Amino acid sequence: MSMEQFPPLMFAGLIIIMLIGFPVAFSLAALGLGCGLFAISQGWFPPEFMAALPQNVFGILSNDLLLAIPFFTLMGSLLEKCGLAEDMLDSMGQLFGPIRGGLGYSVIIVGFILGAITGTVAGQVIAMAMISLPVMMRYGYNMRYATGVLAASGTITQLVPPSLVLVVLADQLGKSVGDMYKGAWGPSILQVLIFALYTFILSRIKPHHVPGVPKEARTLQGWALWKKCLRGIIPSAVLIFAVLGSMGGLPGIDSAVCTPTEAGAMGAVGAFVLAAMHGRLNWPLVKGTMMGTMRITAMVVFILIGSRTFSLVFQGVEGGQWIEHMLSNLPGGQIGFLVVVNIFIFFLAFFLDFFEIAFIILPMLGPVADKMGIDLVWFGVMLCVNMQTSFMHPPFGFALFYLRGISDTLFKQGSLPRKVESSDIYMGSIPWVFMQLILVAIVIFFPVTVTAFLDKEKAVDMDQATQLLQGMDTGKDQDKGKDELSSDDASKLFAPEAASAPASSASGAAEDPNEAVLRAMQQDGKK
Repeated sequence: MSMEQFPPLMFAGLIIIMLIGFPVAFSLAALGLGCGLFAISQGWFPPEFMAALPQNVFGILSNDLLLAIPFFTLMGSLLEKCGLAEDMLDSMGQLFGPIRGGLGYSVIIVGFILGAITGTVAGQVIAMAMISLPVMMRYGYNMRYATGVLAASGTITQLVPPSLVLVVLADQLGKSVGDMYKGAWGPSILQVLIFALYTFILSRIKPHHVPGVPKEARTLQGWALWKKCLRGIIPSAVLIFAVLGSMGGLPGIDSAVCTPTEAGAMGAVGAFVLAAMHGRLNWPLVKGTMMGTMRITAMVVFILIGSRTFSLVFQGVEGGQWIEHMLSNLPGGQIGFLVVVNIFIFFLAFFLDFFEIAFIILPMLGPVADKMGIDLVWFGVMLCVNMQTSFMHPPFGFALFYLRGISDTLFKQGSLPRKVESSDIYMGSIPWVFMQLILVAIVIFFPVTVTAFLDKEKAVDMDQATQLLQGMDTGKDQDKGKDELSSDDASKLFAPEAASAPASSASGAAEDPNEAVLRAMQQDGKK
C-alpha cells in the first residue's frame, strides 16, 4: 500500500468507527493512534512526528477562546431552568393567539428570543412543548404543524447569537467570534421570516389547520398583558445586547471592549440576576446548571483531543492535500464546492451532531475553502445554517426525540387529549427541514445576507507602499538621519478590501504547523 492510498482509507475508517456507537472522542483517538503506528511502520513519517501530539493537546487546554463555552453554557442553562420560557410563551400566546396562526407566530418569536438567551435545543423544545402543545391541541391546531413549529423553533438557538455553535466554528476557522455573530444575524432574521411566512400562507390556504384562539380565553387583557410580555423581553434583551455589544457582535459596532470569554462571564452573572428577578434562584437550580455545564464542557474537550489526534496523523500522511485536490477540482468553482460541501454536511448530520462535525470535518474543509477565496465567516455561518437540520431529520433528529419524550409525558399526565403519534412528529418536521434548506441555498447564492453586517476590512496597497518606501531615502532631513512617513502618506497604504475577498488575503495563507514539522524531519533524515 502506498501513502497516497491511505488517506481515503482513513476517512472511510472514520465514518465506520463513528457509526459503531462507541463514544466519538475515544473512537477518534484510537483510530488516530492506530493509523499513526501503521504509518510509522511503513516509514511514511518518523516516530518523532507523533511527539507533536502532547503539544497539540496542551494547545487545546490553553486556548482562551474555548473558555467561553462553559460561560455561555452556564448562562443558557440557568435561564432555561428559571422559568423565563414559560412566562414568555404564556404572555406571547395570549397576545397573538386570537389571530389565525397566532400560537404559531408566538412559538416562532419566543423561539428566536430564547435562542439568543438559552442556547440549548433540548431545554427550548421541552419548555415550549410543555406550554404550547396542550394549548394548540385544545384549540384544534393541526398536529403536524404544531409538532413541526415547536421542533423547528427550538433549533433556531443554534444560529442566533450568542450561539455556542458559532463560538466553536470561529475557533476552528480562526476567525473572530464577533464577526461570526455579526454574520449570523442576517440568516437568523431570514429564518424567522421564512417560518412566519409559511404560517401566514398556511393560515390563508388551510385556516382550519391554524385557527385563532377565542378572545375570551385570555386570562390577561390590556396593559396587564403588555406588562407581562415586556417583563420577559426587556431584561433578556438588555442582557443579550450587553453581552454581544461588548464583544463587537452587533451590527454597527466595530470595536470590542471584552473578549468572548469575558463577555460570557458577564452573561453568566447576568443570568443569575435574571433568575433572581424571577424569584427562582435557589441552590438546586444552581447545582443542576453547574453539573450540566461541567458535562458539556468535558464532552467538548474530549472530542477536541480525539479529533486533534486523528487530524495530526491525517495531515502526516498528506490527507489535507487529498481533500484539497478532490474538492478544488469540482465543476462550478466556488458555487460547485459549496453545493457539494453542504450536501455532504446535510447527510453527515443524519448521524453526527454539530460538535462532531465542527471538530472533525471542518478542519478538513476550512483550508480548502480559504484557498478557493471563500470568506470563512460566510462559510462558517452557512455550515451553521446547514447543521441546524441535524436536529430535525431522522433517524437521529434530537429535537424530534425531545418532542417525542415530552409529548408522551404530557399525555400520561392528562395534559393532552390524545397521544401524539411518531408519524405526526416525523412528517410534521419535513416542511421545516425544507425551509431550512431553502435558507442554506439563499446564503450560498446571496452571500450579502452574511457579509452585509460585517465590517469592511482594510488591505495594504503593496504597490503604493513600495513607491513610498523607495522615495523615503531622498537626502532630505539628513540631520534627522531618516525620513518619516506623514499621516497622509500612511493613509495611502490602505484601501477598502472588496467584500468578496477572503479574510486572510492580506496576511497570506499560513502553513499548517503539522506539515512544517513533517517536512523539517524529512529534511533532517536526508542529511
